[in-house]
Amino acid sequence: MSKTSNATGLTDAQRNAVAELMRVSPIADELGRRFTKAGYELHLVGGSVRDALLGRLGDDLDFTTDARPDDILRVLEGWAETTWETGREFGTIGAQRHGLRLEITTFRSDAYDGVTRNPVVQYGDNLLDDLRRRDFTVNAMAVSLPEHRFTDPYGGLDDLAARRLRTPGTPQESFGDDPLRMLRAARFAAQLRFAVDPDVVAAMGAMAADLGRITVERIRDEFTKLLCGADPVTGLRLLVDTGLADRFLPELPGLKLAIDEHAQHKDVYEHTLTVVSNAVRLESGEGPDFILRMAALMHDVGKPATKAVGPDNRVSFHHHEVVGARMTKLRMKELRYPKDVTSDVVKLVALHLRFYGYGRGEWTDSAVRRYVTDAGDLLSRLHKLTRSDCTTRNRRKAAQLSSDYDALETRIAQIQEAEDLARVRPDLDGNAIMELLGVPPGPIVGRAWRHLKEVRLERGPLDRDEAEAELLRWARDEGVI
Repeated sequence: MSKTSNATGLTDAQRNAVAELMRVSPIADELGRRFTKAGYELHLVGGSVRDALLGRLGDDLDFTTDARPDDILRVLEGWAETTWETGREFGTIGAQRHGLRLEITTFRSDAYDGVTRNPVVQYGDNLLDDLRRRDFTVNAMAVSLPEHRFTDPYGGLDDLAARRLRTPGTPQESFGDDPLRMLRAARFAAQLRFAVDPDVVAAMGAMAADLGRITVERIRDEFTKLLCGADPVTGLRLLVDTGLADRFLPELPGLKLAIDEHAQHKDVYEHTLTVVSNAVRLESGEGPDFILRMAALMHDVGKPATKAVGPDNRVSFHHHEVVGARMTKLRMKELRYPKDVTSDVVKLVALHLRFYGYGRGEWTDSAVRRYVTDAGDLLSRLHKLTRSDCTTRNRRKAAQLSSDYDALETRIAQIQEAEDLARVRPDLDGNAIMELLGVPPGPIVGRAWRHLKEVRLERGPLDRDEAEAELLRWARDEGVI
């Protein structure tokens, strides 16, 4: 049912939205008057209206209009501080004014052709048709400018109040237009904690294969937003339950190991989701940490390939961290994540088991130095991942693991204070090595440097005489002198 209101007949939620809009209205209304004077409509639309109703409107505003891109540019001329046309092929012109980023898009009625990975852009001529082509009802509301008329033809306000995700038309129609919307449904479930309508979930399962029409980059970006949501586990479950994860992250449903009749072990899939939740709780106040969350998600993906049952019917997963690191690297490469991001996640997966055994008193100072050095600038994340990985329901065991890790962190701090572990270097630099050995720059210097670093990790800091003696001993053994 269509709902169109003016300022005198607003619901409380709509009044809240208008109040939220007051922060940006000097700019938005001014822009609206320019479009009206030029003979065009202008509406705040989509996520901007949704977020205004939720009281979380940001500085990026989305508008729609019946003006074409050239007309939009003429209206903006002399008013916008800057404009850009990177989205012009989709009917979008960008502009900035007084710290606000504005994206203004011509009414659209485009859809995917069912074969290619890009939409066929078709301009529309009215607001209602433009709203119908949007992904979900909560994103299919508009506020006219400068009048502030509220338009809600598909019940988005009621769905927002119920925290429910539905599509303006049928889910099949919406996902057929753009299959990425299936991932967006899971992402909104994670970001906004919305429940996805059963009909939408059913369509996601039935149409999961259509995700193959979407580029890897778009899938990656949606998944990243999902994992960085307030409740990523809800979104992840939805991906697995609908079969969407099979299309781009098969390692996740692959964690659902069959539990042997006699060799019982924890449910690795449920354990992984718990680790992700734990990691979210341990994050600092600087916002979502994708690298930590992705490492938590992937830390046990090597278990299915390494599962073995011993003579005593005990299940083992020897070297699953090594296999998992390799699998993680391949998957993130396929999803085209940046190399530095992939490298950090892979390193955390590879190191996540290193701590176990510390509580048995087997770690020397050398082992602690190597732990810190190998982790490098990922040490704080490794601390969080290791703590997150403790999901045992045995309170005594959980308390012991926590105590052991407290002890390790204390020991690291003590050694760091004495030795500055963050910058472990050999006790002699390259110039000193060349001078003492009488050699020019080259492979010998590199080999000597690496040997002295190993000695530094094993024995701690050496004084100058000890370091020189060790270098000369190594050089004689290696036939360098």
